[in-house]
Amino acid sequence: MFTSVAFGQDIKPTLTVYTYNSFTASWGAAPKIKEAFERECNCTLKFVSTSSSIGALRKIQLEGKHTKADILLGLDTSIAQTANKTGLFEKHDLNTSMLLLPVPYKDENFVPYDYSYFAFVYDSDKLKEVPDSFEALASMPENFKILIQDPRSSTSGLGLLLWIKELYGEKAGAYWKRLAPHILTITKGWSESYSLFLKGEADMVLSYTTSPAYHMIEEKKNNIKAASFKEGHYGQIEVAAMLKSSKHKALAREFLSFMLSPAFADIIPTTNWAYPVVKTTKGLPNAFEQLIVPSKMLLMDGKKVEASRKAYIDEWLNALRR
Repeated sequence: MFTSVAFGQDIKPTLTVYTYNSFTASWGAAPKIKEAFERECNCTLKFVSTSSSIGALRKIQLEGKHTKADILLGLDTSIAQTANKTGLFEKHDLNTSMLLLPVPYKDENFVPYDYSYFAFVYDSDKLKEVPDSFEALASMPENFKILIQDPRSSTSGLGLLLWIKELYGEKAGAYWKRLAPHILTITKGWSESYSLFLKGEADMVLSYTTSPAYHMIEEKKNNIKAASFKEGHYGQIEVAAMLKSSKHKALAREFLSFMLSPAFADIIPTTNWAYPVVKTTKGLPNAFEQLIVPSKMLLMDGKKVEASRKAYIDEWLNALRR
C-alpha cells in the first residue's frame, strides 16, 4: 500500500496543447518547446495536432467542456475574436508590456508568441518575371499558376482573403474573379500547398515572408524567395489561450508565461520560421537579415473580422464559382 501511494505521488500532470500539424512536425517548434518546458515544469507537455489551428478550434468546440485540451495554440488575431465568442477560454492575467510587435496588441484571453507577414513565395531559378503587386499577379500570363489555402479551414487562407479585402474593399469579389484563372488549387491547410509548390506544381504559393529563411538555413539554398508587394503585406500574429475547462490552470498559465520568455523566443525563428514577440538571448539568425521586411503590417481589427468573416467568405465563394 505504501509503495503504490508513493508511486501515485510521483505521477506528473500532463498539460495538453491542441495545435496545427506543422508546429508538431519533427522539424517544427513543438519537440524543442516540449523539452525546454518540461525542464522547468515537472510535468509532461503533450501536443495534439490537426491539419490547421482552425481545425483545432473546431475540435475543441465539438468536444466542449469535455475536451482534453488545456491550451489552444496557433490561431491568429484574425480568428481569435471568433474563439473568444465561444466562451471557452480563460483570461491569462499576464503582463504583455514587453511585446515586440509591429502593431499594438491587447487581448484578455489570447497571448501572442510569434508573427510574420503573408507573402507569395517563388523559386528564383524558375520564375524570372516576379509580380510586385496584386495587379501584377492577376495580369500574369495564362499559364502562370499559384497555390492558396482555404479561408474556411486555414489561417493563412483567411489572411489572404483579408489582405485582398483590405486593399480592394467592395471590389474584392471582382479581383478574385480576375485572379481565379491563376489558382491551380486551394488546399485545406498550408502544409499541403507548400508541399505541392516544392514539387514544382505551381509558380507561387501563399506562404510567409519568413519562409525563405528555412531554405537558407536548413538547405543552404537562396533560390526560394518571397515577393515584395507595393501595397504592403497582411500580418499574422499567432496566439494561444487556456481553456476554462482545463484541470491544470496553474500549469497552463505557467506555459503561457513561458511563451513570453527568451527560452521560448530562441526556439521560434528556426522551427516555426517566424519572428518571436520578445527578445531572444542571441538575436535572430543572419538569414533573417536577408528577408524582405514590409514597411507596414496590414491588419484588420479582430472584431471587424468576426462581424464580417462570413460575408467575406461568401463573396469569395461566389467569385470563384465558374
